Amino acid sequence: MLIRVGADIIAQHGFNATGINTILSAAGIPKGSFYYYFASKEDFGLAVIETFAEEYDDKLRVIFDDTASAPLDRLHSFFRAGLADMSSCDCSRGCLIGNLGQELSAQNDAFRARLDQVFRGWERRLAACLEAARDAGDIEMNQDPQRLAGFILAGWEGAILRAKVTKTTQPMQSYVDLLFERMLAVA
Repeated sequence: MLIRVGADIIAQHGFNATGINTILSAAGIPKGSFYYYFASKEDFGLAVIETFAEEYDDKLRVIFDDTASAPLDRLHSFFRAGLADMSSCDCSRGCLIGNLGQELSAQNDAFRARLDQVFRGWERRLAACLEAARDAGDIEMNQDPQRLAGFILAGWEGAILRAKVTKTTQPMQSYVDLLFERMLAVA
């Protein structure tokens, strides 16, 4: 409960702008209880990242491990889920991992390292899907799948950031359209 409430507030306001008292008040939990579970706000932040990463990985597992669907359909499902998430919050939150990466990477090496691990895990899932699409003959790929996956993820995170700034999912939709039409050359 505390981590979920904290993640929601951090997603809206950022880590540095979110005070422990704000989180505790929103969760209806006394301050002493916080320090029973977490030694510091940093420990709490790392727990938020860990919980989000685990929950999001469960979503990715459902999408990318669905071998009944073609690899490119799985990739489309991944992007559709992201578009739906952004629409559901009126483009106000973006990607928690991306937001924290932008805010904290230069300030805290523990956060930077954990966030990098999360991104690398997502890249591996994308790379495996791209390899499956290549093996199925759905795309021609003369690139290293891992490198291409990193490029796709970086572009997607940028599109999410632009969606937050413009308050519309149009940058995300344009990215997906161009990715499939031009980069992956899928009609």
